[in-house]
Amino acid sequence: MPPTPSQTDREDILHTHHAYLDAMVEGDTQELGSLLDDGFTLTHMTGYVQPKAEWLAEMKAGQFVYHSIDEVDTALDLDGGTARLTAWTMTDAKVYGSRSDWRLLLTCGARKVVAAGQAA
Repeated sequence: MPPTPSQTDREDILHTHHAYLDAMVEGDTQELGSLLDDGFTLTHMTGYVQPKAEWLAEMKAGQFVYHSIDEVDTALDLDGGTARLTAWTMTDAKVYGSRSDWRLLLTCGARKVVAAGQAA
């Protein structure tokens, strides 16, 4: 039996999420740039909201080096044409010269884009 649209959406979102994590560990700022919306921001533990371009530039300069990212738990909620993914990770990273294991909470939203003439 073929997957339902919601199963396919779930698989696509999780695949993209894992591509995002892989790109972080690989330091692939070009891939991250293509995966992330231009309005993407990263909110640091300090509360600083860092724009996408600034974060990617600092990654490229070696200010953020991700050595490994282990997912502890992941939740994905689908509601019609929108989704919300929440992932808790243990992340081994060097941030501004200080390497540590960081317990991070990653959240992202997605909305389904449908081509003209297609059903959602």
